[in-house]
Amino acid sequence: MPSVIKQRQIVEDAWQHVADDAELPAGPIIISFARWQQERAKLRERGEPVGVRVPNTADVDELAGDLVELALVALEFPKFTDGRAYSQARLLRERYGYPGEIRATGDVLRDQLFFMTRSGFDAFELRTDRSLEDALDAFQEFSERYQPAADQPLPLYRRGR
Repeated sequence: MPSVIKQRQIVEDAWQHVADDAELPAGPIIISFARWQQERAKLRERGEPVGVRVPNTADVDELAGDLVELALVALEFPKFTDGRAYSQARLLRERYGYPGEIRATGDVLRDQLFFMTRSGFDAFELRTDRSLEDALDAFQEFSERYQPAADQPLPLYRRGR
């Protein structure tokens, strides 16, 4: 079973990515947003956790009404230089109050993890050529956060000592 970083720890990943044309396996699955829209009723009847994979070109407003039914939202980074998923994560956390797992997938690099956490991500699928153990150090690179963000709504000057 592959591993991911979740809540700043390396854990085994119970979630299975399922292609649009594949049979649905038992257990927690991550499917495309398009498949979710087409097979929503069937997926609800399964009685198992469902996650949706959202491309960074999608408008997360279209997903807002379904968030109560989704245990996980996987936001895609097709290349590390394309940061649109940062905005998607922040909207999910702050505008829609999504409490579930927001996972970064695709071209996810160690150098981005701290900033992804600030945007609302709490789980990370790193590229297969990267070390999960090395990536954990990214969360400790900054000791304080000055600006408000998804992970800390108050700026430093408004927080008590």
